[in-house]
Formats: sequence, C-alpha cells, structure tokens
Amino acid sequence: MNRNERTGFGLLAICAGFLVLLVVALVGYVVSGGWSVLSFGFLTEVPRNGMREGGIWPPIFGTIVLMLITAVSATPLGVGCAIYLVEYAREGWLVRLIRLSIRNLSGVPSVVYGLFGVGLFVNGLGFGPSLLASGLTLGLLTLPWTITASEEALRRVPRSYRDGALALGATPWEAISKNVIPAALPGMLTGIILGLARAAGETAPILFTGVTFSRPDIPHSVFDTYMALPYHLYILSTQHQDIVTVRPVAFATATVLLGIVLVINGTAAVVRSRLRAAQVG
Repeated sequence: MNRNERTGFGLLAICAGFLVLLVVALVGYVVSGGWSVLSFGFLTEVPRNGMREGGIWPPIFGTIVLMLITAVSATPLGVGCAIYLVEYAREGWLVRLIRLSIRNLSGVPSVVYGLFGVGLFVNGLGFGPSLLASGLTLGLLTLPWTITASEEALRRVPRSYRDGALALGATPWEAISKNVIPAALPGMLTGIILGLARAAGETAPILFTGVTFSRPDIPHSVFDTYMALPYHLYILSTQHQDIVTVRPVAFATATVLLGIVLVINGTAAVVRSRLRAAQVG
C-alpha cells in the first residue's frame, strides 16, 4: 500500500469515526434528556393532563399501524414497477422519462405529498382525515425509494440467472419469480426499509391527512383520526403551552421513536443476512 492509499484510507476512517461519534452523541443526548420519564407505564398508558401525566401508547400504536399501511400500499406497487422497468420494458424515451420522473419524485418535499394526500385521499376519495389517508400518502412518499432500490437490486442479478432458467424451458415469469427476485430480495428489502424509516419520522404529510395531538384512546378503524409519535414530538417541542414542563416527555418520545426506527432497521438487517446466507448455502 503506497502513501496515497494510506492517506485516503486514513481520511475515510476519520470521516467514519466522526460520523459514529456524532450519532452516539446525538442518541446519548436524546436518551439522557428523557431517561427520567421512560418507564413501562409511559409506554402503555394514555396521555393525561395535557401530556403532563400518563404515557404515549396511542402515538406508539398509531405509528406502528401507519407504518403497516405504508408498507402494504407501497411495497407491491414499487416492486411491481421495478420488475416491469428492468425485465419487461424496452429501452426508449418513454422508459427514460419514467425513470427521470421517479428520481424527481424522490426529491419532492414531504409537505407537497401531504397537500396531494389531502386532495386525493382525504377529499377526492372521501376517506376523510384518517389513518388510511395518512398511510396511503406516506406510501406515495416512499414509493420512489422502493422503486429505485428494487430496480438496482434486480439489475445486479447476473444475466445467467435468467438465461439458465429460460434454457431449461421456464417461462419468463417463472425465471423472474423463482430465480431473479429471490436473488435480488436482500437489496430490495433494504430500499423498502429505508423508505419506511424515513416515513416513520415524517410530520408534514400526516399533519394534513388525519393526525391529531389528543385522543382518549387508540383508533378503532383505519377511517379514524389517530396520534403518531412524530407529530406528538413536534407539538411537545414547539407548540405546547408548558414546553419547559413537558420537555423531558419530548425527549422520551424522541427516544421511543428512535427505538422504533432502530427495531425496523435491525429486523431488516437480520432478514437480509439470513437471506444472503440461504443463497450462499
């Protein structure tokens, strides 16, 4: 290894170490600020007295259900679109335009998705302010991430996987479903989880489509309003009438939200590793 390589690797190591320290410092600051409030009751009770007492079970429940609706609405459509673009569509100006549109959609501000969700789901389809409207809006938000990651994962699968299956008499769909998709699944799963992790922390789209700061209980239908951790944290941090008193609650809420995102990413990492181990085996 020559001097330039050592210098380059050293700079990369410094950048990586700085990033790790930054993340550790951020997480430590948040957890330390809310540690005095965190308890089993905080996770299982409903808010009381303007969030000065009680817990955050309704926001936790609303966030989990919201992520499930987002995943169910975005994953089949995103993966199907990626399969079409990679396996079936012929290269041309139309396909290039579709890909350019997908890339541009990934950079659209989330507040624009929220306004679109109001027009399409809340008013247009008559869902009203609800869990379903918010979940479908976040599904649209994560769709470009899902399509792009799935498309790249499919492109990394060697052409021999397709040609070998076709040579043995399989139909194109059999080759794709039994050879290509299983090989691309770890990469596709990464994109899906990254999209969900981003959606879990979004406030603007759900602000317009059904989230509320106060509910006496959890929603009983996808057409009910709901509470969610990102909006709950936003109100506690910026809009509450007694911000100083509820500040530890805000830190504790942020800790729980970080924990949910960590669980999502950790689950994805375990599933990816097992899928790759199964492919190697």
